[in-house]
Amino acid sequence: MFLSPYFSCSDHQFQFTREQASHFAKKVAGDFNPIHDEDSKRFCVPGDLLFAVLLKQQGISQKMRFDFAGMVGDGIALNIEQKCDKEAAVVDGNGKEYLHMSRQGDVSHDAEFIEHVVTNYVQFSGMNFPHIMVPLMEQQQAMINCQRPLVIYESMEVEFSRLDLHKPEVVFTDATFNVDGKRGVVTMNFAFKEGDEVVGTGSKRMIATGLKPYEQDAVDDLVDRFNQRKADFLAKFKTAA
Repeated sequence: MFLSPYFSCSDHQFQFTREQASHFAKKVAGDFNPIHDEDSKRFCVPGDLLFAVLLKQQGISQKMRFDFAGMVGDGIALNIEQKCDKEAAVVDGNGKEYLHMSRQGDVSHDAEFIEHVVTNYVQFSGMNFPHIMVPLMEQQQAMINCQRPLVIYESMEVEFSRLDLHKPEVVFTDATFNVDGKRGVVTMNFAFKEGDEVVGTGSKRMIATGLKPYEQDAVDDLVDRFNQRKADFLAKFKTAA
């Protein structure tokens, strides 16, 4: 499976190195958030990587909700705890929960279908900055801390009309940014389309804290640094290849 390079598994447990998690963020999701850098002091495993491994193990259900409860560091041994037929969670050896899934309806364990859905979703999810976040911040005249940017993945929901699908594509529909003082909630809405038919819908919610009044120069500088980090990584990866 395409996820094999990005985690290791032993005795029903799995874990991530900094390199594995960072390369998933950058190579698969196109996510260059500094907290996923190998040398980051605030390093954490991308939420989308936890989501991907959970779906690999549990399959895709017609209706699913994922709630993120904590940040995972490198080398933490995790396992999937089956709470009941409709609920499962990613937990560590002490029972601390990092990701909770609830689901309803039919389930597909088709490996190709799961890989396609996961890849399409995380590539969409990773585009939240700058493509979606920057226009929203400008519209609301509120911005994240551009020197220490931090946006927390809170939850995601998805619902398919049916599961006899082949290669549904994720299509961005709209997004909102609800600001309340120094805290804001970003909601990204999307659909799954197979051909011209809408076969599913979903939404991703993120929490932004430490908001400040919007400053175009600061945002431009943040975007420039993001683009430079992306270019540097891709150049390094191309050279290594």
